[in-house]
Amino acid sequence: MKRAGRGHEVEEDARVFHRIRRQAKEPTEALSQFAALHAQLQGQVPPGFGVPAPAPEPFAPAVVMDDFLPPELRVPSHDQVGGKMMPWSQPLVLDGEMVACTECGAYRDWLILSTRGEIWLRCRAGHQQHETRIDTAWYNRHSGPADATHATFEDCLRHLGH
Repeated sequence: MKRAGRGHEVEEDARVFHRIRRQAKEPTEALSQFAALHAQLQGQVPPGFGVPAPAPEPFAPAVVMDDFLPPELRVPSHDQVGGKMMPWSQPLVLDGEMVACTECGAYRDWLILSTRGEIWLRCRAGHQQHETRIDTAWYNRHSGPADATHATFEDCLRHLGH
């Protein structure tokens, strides 16, 4: 291969780069359109620019209310409730063992009471026993929404039919 022809290739490369540089200096069609639009819009101000903003309209003060719910629809907070209870009619099985009343032997139709972080079971005969195998998390998972609140424990027992 000859190296003498190399000079001719260099001259051709220089002409190509010169042509590319010349074309880059000439504005493209899009650039020409942008320049014409820019010249046309020069000195124009958008509507509303420089005009002071209108003063806010005066409004009537809102009526102050003590709460958004009427008293008959308000639910007491957890610190206002002495406890919660729910009926449990089927047998209660804990740790593979059916729970029975320690006094009368009843094994179904329980009331499960949750109060002060403890769980108590109450049979139909009115016997109560502390249940340590159930915690308040278990109670909350298994209880439904409260359908009523009562002022006394006896009112709640009557409401649940005990």
